[in-house]
Amino acid sequence: MGKNLTKRKDDYSKWYNELVVKANLAENSAVRGCMVIKPYGFAIWEKMQAELDRMFKETGHENAYFPLFVPKSLFEAEEKNAEGFAKECAVVTHYRLKNDEDNPGKLKVDPEAKLEEELVVRPTSEAIIWNTYKNWIQSYRDLPIKVNQWANVVRWEMRTRLFLRTAEFLWQEGHTAHATKEEALEETELMNNIYAEFAENFMAIPVIKGAKTESERFAGALETYCIEALMQDGKALQAGTSHFLGQNFAKAFDVKFATKEGGLEHVWATSWGVSTRLMGALIMVHSDDNGLVLPPNLAPTQVVIVPIYKGEEQLSEISEVANQLVDELKAVGVSVKYDDRDTQKPGWKFAQYELQGVPVRLALGPKDLEKGTVELARRDTLTKEFVKRDEVVGKVKALMTEIQDSLYEKARNFRNDHITEVDSFDEFKKVLKEKGGFISAHWDGTPETENKIKELTKATIRCVPFDREEEAGACVLTGKHSEGRVLFAKAY
Repeated sequence: MGKNLTKRKDDYSKWYNELVVKANLAENSAVRGCMVIKPYGFAIWEKMQAELDRMFKETGHENAYFPLFVPKSLFEAEEKNAEGFAKECAVVTHYRLKNDEDNPGKLKVDPEAKLEEELVVRPTSEAIIWNTYKNWIQSYRDLPIKVNQWANVVRWEMRTRLFLRTAEFLWQEGHTAHATKEEALEETELMNNIYAEFAENFMAIPVIKGAKTESERFAGALETYCIEALMQDGKALQAGTSHFLGQNFAKAFDVKFATKEGGLEHVWATSWGVSTRLMGALIMVHSDDNGLVLPPNLAPTQVVIVPIYKGEEQLSEISEVANQLVDELKAVGVSVKYDDRDTQKPGWKFAQYELQGVPVRLALGPKDLEKGTVELARRDTLTKEFVKRDEVVGKVKALMTEIQDSLYEKARNFRNDHITEVDSFDEFKKVLKEKGGFISAHWDGTPETENKIKELTKATIRCVPFDREEEAGACVLTGKHSEGRVLFAKAY
């Protein structure tokens, strides 16, 4: 299998697109801006989904499902939310096609089948969910509601890129309802922390937790918390968001509850989500010029065993040992595949599994059987060694943790090396052009300055870090008073 990937340093965007397609993760579809997620790519997404779903349920959340279509009047009910998503909405206006008499064999919209009310294809589900919650909530006894849904959404993006930005994408969206502001804020923070834990422990991606500025917040939110990650090309990627919605949606849909004291109050809300753009982050943080590099905690196959043989007799002897290894590795919780296909040569298989990022490859040939050894290759370091047959399982099991930790450390060191403090706008522009990464700079707190910096440099404020030091200074652009540094970067 010839990889022939463009080198990252030559054209990072082209390298990414080629890798997604050649590693059999996804491909463009017949629908403009939409992708087909192929089985191998979907297997990685399923691993992500399973871990996140477990984490959600452990914190008291339940899964439900809400309609894909949102009546336009409901969508308009919360004005800021509707306004924020209006330009990305796909809208259903008719419910039937009919034969086109002027063009036999063709169909056209039946003008008599116009919907009484147009339906928005959900770009997000707050409207339909809060309209539903109105029927679910009467008293404080009905609260809290902690619901999540795994779904697809449509945002009519003009410039698309596989996983990172597509017109339709998969995601989860949590929507919770609470009796108090404090409880809703706690939920917002909790879910942001869960996203950070998932990114770091499973994706092996270090993230910075913080709050979005007002202009970068989710439409209709009072606060948006986020986790920000850094890609190898020095651009940031928002890997997850958690929103404190206050009482905005409860007021828009008149969702009130009877308090313990006998009063009537509007419910407090949150929403939070991650999407298949996490696949893009996973690819861009760890992978190299040879292909994918997957952390063991999310690899669909953690170990592959490839036989090297001539003739059926050798294959039979090798398979006996290989199948024993498969059973032993499965017994210690390692996912393993024995690839004894005779349709491809070992070299082709090596290249394929390297391209697809399988963390560990074991090779077995007649000489290995004689010596009682197995050749072990690590995908992350591209190193090989011979391991004694009776030590392989222990070695591989330990490597799962070692590789996971090593990938995280490598990504964290890169990220830390690419956080640069600057105190002048000239320095800001120089670092952005020559080094990239996160730029830690003072900002005067105004949207005007934020927008001007974005206009001049294309860099945005990724977040106001939660762990930043309170440090008075002068805004990098205006020189006006600043209460602390924020993180700027160019972003996906």
